Amino acid sequence: MAFWQQLYFGWRAFQSPPLLQDYYQRLGPLFSMPLAEVPLVAVDMEMTGLNPLTDQIISVGLVPIFQQRLQLGDAEHRLVGISGSVGQSAVIHGIVDRHLEQQVLDQQSLLRWILQQTQGKLMIFHHAPLDLAFLSMLAQRTVNHPLQFPVIDTLQIDRHRLLRDRHILPQGSLRLGACRKRYQLPVYAAHNALMDAIACGELFLAQTASIRPTVPISEFLWWP
Repeated sequence: MAFWQQLYFGWRAFQSPPLLQDYYQRLGPLFSMPLAEVPLVAVDMEMTGLNPLTDQIISVGLVPIFQQRLQLGDAEHRLVGISGSVGQSAVIHGIVDRHLEQQVLDQQSLLRWILQQTQGKLMIFHHAPLDLAFLSMLAQRTVNHPLQFPVIDTLQIDRHRLLRDRHILPQGSLRLGACRKRYQLPVYAAHNALMDAIACGELFLAQTASIRPTVPISEFLWWP
């Protein structure tokens, strides 16, 4: 399987614009590596809404994970300038228009920055479809080419485990805080991109704590 995944990403690199080529090429070799050796990065984003066609990324938090340890000294949190106002989304993430007046990434620089920070690493999200839809739309707008690659989704990991024991999942049981509670992880304030990235990274380490470190990382991948 790892051979075909490397071949796939070689083909994706060939078909992609220069900004994405090296990114795809460096993803391929990761799929044959064991869990304990793969460089990972937990990522979270806050947006002005839930529609990638009309809403915008407003902040990004990420924390690298290497050898099953959070690398907090290398964590990053960036605000992102947007077109227009944050509107009612400020109620959720607490970011208001004046926060975006200076020292922020612009939308054109955002994709390059994210790729630089995550190159050669596998991304971890909680509820990946939403974040990946925004990332793919950002790439479409920036380089006229969508992004498509597998990630680790901590929500899907817990979903599969819960469905082994029951047929119906209680409402809210797959939210980040609810998943963390099952592993006796502490409660963190939600909707701050960096704190949620750290919370997601900690959750993945708890989910895999009892798993042999030699298990291939491909066992945990979610493909969009």
